[in-house]
Amino acid sequence: MKLVAITGSIGCGKTTLAQQVKSLGFPVLDADAWVRRLYRKKSFVSQVLSVFPEVNDCGEVNKRKLRNIVFNDVTQLKILEGLIHPYLTKNLRKVIHKFAKTDVLLFLDVALLFEMGWNKYCDYIIVADVDSHIQKERVMRRDGISAEDFDKINRVQMNNEDKKFLADVVVDTNCSSNVLRACMICVIDRILSSC
Repeated sequence: MKLVAITGSIGCGKTTLAQQVKSLGFPVLDADAWVRRLYRKKSFVSQVLSVFPEVNDCGEVNKRKLRNIVFNDVTQLKILEGLIHPYLTKNLRKVIHKFAKTDVLLFLDVALLFEMGWNKYCDYIIVADVDSHIQKERVMRRDGISAEDFDKINRVQMNNEDKKFLADVVVDTNCSSNVLRACMICVIDRILSSC
């Protein structure tokens, strides 16, 4: 098995790259989907509500309120990550164990790759990148948030410049879908030729 990470800061296009890889027929693990599944588990929801009772919305987590809390207080963010990250790491290790003795090329779509230390599990790292003003516009339009909220979210993530320094390849996502597809084909060919 070869594990290839696709990462990048919020709004830089990592999910777009992951979709291109999926369309080429390769399996992509989606860390955000794992988190969404986690929020459907009653035991996890109970944990979150016990730590953040103010986000209780009829027994569910009000994610907008939770986001406002954690992106305004790094200590609270670390507490939430302490609940989420062990679950995600356990999932990743299960997948690695399952495919360890195969020759599958597996991709991992994860924003916090370096922050969680998952780069140690990866054979190859792709970082999605885009100019900062485009990044900001994308996130504000996509998530319906203010520039101030974008800045709060972006500040708590590792700087994309630092991620690019640790990457095996950097892909500028400010181009057409066809160009991105061609780029990802080249990257995958390079990875396969090194196997």
